[in-house]
Amino acid sequence: QVQLVESGGGLVQAGDSLRLSCAASGLTFSSYRMGWFRQAPGKEREFVAAINWSGGSTYYADSVKGRFTISRDNAKNTVYLQMNSLKPEDTAVYYCAAGLGPGRVSTTSYNFWGQGTQVTVSP
Repeated sequence: QVQLVESGGGLVQAGDSLRLSCAASGLTFSSYRMGWFRQAPGKEREFVAAINWSGGSTYYADSVKGRFTISRDNAKNTVYLQMNSLKPEDTAVYYCAAGLGPGRVSTTSYNFWGQGTQVTVSP
């Protein structure tokens, strides 16, 4: 079955960096658009970044543009999220997702989800 497993979360201070990874299995990874979403306590899950099947096209939420970078390695079936200049408001559970078809920012545009990894940024 399809599995998406996130790793790399943790507790950091404001201004620090983290690199999240998401290892995929059970699907033809190179065919899927990959996305990162996050969900803070009491809030809805929100879009963070997306990358197309080849890695040639990326898209970011305004709140992370210029600080976060999404990338993928199709040979390793892995998508990454490099997060720099972290802020306390970036604190959330981060999820990776795989999708086919149109759309990239809506949760409904993704078919498979990981279990999430916690990122906590202290002031």
